[in-house]
Amino acid sequence: MTTIGFALPEGFQIMTLAPVSAFELANVVAKERLYEIRLLSEHGGPLRNSFGVSIDTRVLSRHKMDTLIVGGLVHPVPSSPAFLRQIRKAAASTRRIASVCTGAFILAEAGLLDERRVTTHWHHARDLQKQFPLARVEEDRIYIIDGPVWTSAGMSAGVDLALGMIEKDFGADLARDVAQHLVVHHRRAGGQSQHSKLLEMDAKTDRIQGALAFARQNLHAPLTVESLAEAAHLSPRQFSRAFRAETGQSPAKALEHLRVEAARVMVEQSRHTIDEVASQTGFADPERMRRAFLRAYGQPPQALRRNARVAMAG
Repeated sequence: MTTIGFALPEGFQIMTLAPVSAFELANVVAKERLYEIRLLSEHGGPLRNSFGVSIDTRVLSRHKMDTLIVGGLVHPVPSSPAFLRQIRKAAASTRRIASVCTGAFILAEAGLLDERRVTTHWHHARDLQKQFPLARVEEDRIYIIDGPVWTSAGMSAGVDLALGMIEKDFGADLARDVAQHLVVHHRRAGGQSQHSKLLEMDAKTDRIQGALAFARQNLHAPLTVESLAEAAHLSPRQFSRAFRAETGQSPAKALEHLRVEAARVMVEQSRHTIDEVASQTGFADPERMRRAFLRAYGQPPQALRRNARVAMAG
């Protein structure tokens, strides 16, 4: 049985414990106790979280485990020297150590992120880099694996990290089944962006939201302003004017953003060839997709695929 310890600071952000559900459901789906969870803190006993509710914890220094996951705070603050000593000692004897969200600050304080690729919540990433210049912070990743150290972005990304661990421990089939039980449509690859172009567009009316949903469901088709306007029940001229007013961009630019976002997921997570990805996401040819990737990510699709595979193999 694999023991997962969660090292929690006083006032830990409550979503830090979201990954517990993934490990719990792995036991349920497998119909055997694959994982044991231990909630740990510096002193043990009742520990208050960000919501003001206390949970019972054990003393971190008294327990050995396979994996240690360090939780974060809504607003990172320096940890006590004793807690950092416990983290370092645990890291020396565990197979892997991880952080959820701003837990990366605690790992960095403990000196465990020096010269490693790491991530955290995008809102805190630049502060992490500034405070700990020896860490190599990548601010737009869901999670990163660098050797035995796993770091994840904010909040729900901890679930993606847990699913990645389940896949490494017991295979992709179990991870996929757990994701389905969690009602997660698919496990996001570690290299996937923390940001969604669809969310960034922030359409305010049902008509424009409906047109965006129609576009995302039909990216493989040769979408036009006319077809999007029809989905929104507007004339093409009315649609273009309303779309730009609500999203700040033209329908053509928005379509490119949606296509390149969908293509990136396929490039990083599927075995489809680059030509197949271009076809299924509505790019006229692979070269146009390559140029769109360079504009959006500064790298061609092949480089992102290599990076995703290296991260998963880490």
